[in-house]
Amino acid sequence: MQITWLGHGSFELRLDSGETILVDPWFDNPKFPSGYVPDRCDFLLITHGHFDHIGSVLPLAQKFSPTVISNFEIVSWLGSKGIEKGIGMNIGGTVQSGPLRVTMTNAIHSSTIEDEGKVLPGGNAAGFIFHLTDGRSIYFSGDTAVHSDMGLLKRLYQPDLAFFPIGDLFTMDPAQAALATELTGVRTVIPMHYATFDALTGTPSQLQKLVEPLGVKVQELKPGEPWTY
Repeated sequence: MQITWLGHGSFELRLDSGETILVDPWFDNPKFPSGYVPDRCDFLLITHGHFDHIGSVLPLAQKFSPTVISNFEIVSWLGSKGIEKGIGMNIGGTVQSGPLRVTMTNAIHSSTIEDEGKVLPGGNAAGFIFHLTDGRSIYFSGDTAVHSDMGLLKRLYQPDLAFFPIGDLFTMDPAQAALATELTGVRTVIPMHYATFDALTGTPSQLQKLVEPLGVKVQELKPGEPWTY
């Protein structure tokens, strides 16, 4: 899998088979890589309804007609906007769409949708387990605090790689992310949701110091530069 950070909580994941997944796309974020233009989008995955995670969903869905996977409420809202190629699911469920198999996990966070001046309920915030065809699994936590359910994910799925927010204020800080790393048993962490704004103060180096005793690598990505997992 080829992983490209698009700033904030947005990522492009490109499978070996060529399919491209965009997760929580918000292309107006201050860290969005200059010159990046998606050439393909087969799947759109959305963890929750906040603007900084769905800001680019509608134009991408209209341009590429991908399969959208999110909670039932967000997929229903997108349907009201004419985006009908969606799979609405809920926490604990697993879906298979082509080569993509994902399980929706718990996250501790709020979820609302801003729509034409109104604030609508956005269902429960969530994360995802990606089940790769080679047997590995990846945990994308979404925006969350650390929570004890992460230990259950270790027992159920044995993820090897995790995407964790570290910025603080709206999500985990590095200390919580270090505990999340221990709970899940992952060997590599990709930090996200940091440095977008001054208020998001957590840094990858802070997290690396905390997880070094666990033998864990913090894979700090630069926006727009692919990394192969």
